[in-house]
Amino acid sequence: MLNAAIDLASEGGYEAVQMRDVATRADLALGTVYRYFSSKDHLLAAAWSAWVRPQEANFAKKPPGGDTMAERALDVLRRVNRGIERRPKLMQALIAAMVSTDPHAQTEVGEVRQTLDSLLMDALDQLPAEEERKVGTVLGHVWYSCLVQWVNGRMSMDDVYAALENACHVVLDWRDGG
Repeated sequence: MLNAAIDLASEGGYEAVQMRDVATRADLALGTVYRYFSSKDHLLAAAWSAWVRPQEANFAKKPPGGDTMAERALDVLRRVNRGIERRPKLMQALIAAMVSTDPHAQTEVGEVRQTLDSLLMDALDQLPAEEERKVGTVLGHVWYSCLVQWVNGRMSMDDVYAALENACHVVLDWRDGG
């Protein structure tokens, strides 16, 4: 089901993901899809969560690189973005699910945020835990805002990377003595 939703969203964005089409593509009964997912937003949020989770293993194999916390945080954001920028229609659908009011979708979105926070925490390991959380929250908000602008055609991906680089340096350089 998750792969079917990802494929449909990759092909046509948010509007292309219809529960009936997901069921057909996954070769399942429509009732089966609804047994596991209360809405399209819940399904898309779960798909994003499933896509993000393996990133932790990738980062465990190859930790964030860079000499400073800003460089390591930027490495995390760039690496996560690489998969996203190859599928703009999918990202548009995932962003739509992220702002859904469906409580089941919000549970999945929380898991996505936790995973991304965890990846950033590895880059910010020189900070006290409370500072890590605050910095991770700020960088996460900048990243999310940039993605919204990108999927809406208001920023190029080059602009997204420039904004992320600026944010990482503004927030972290003084902590590294820069």
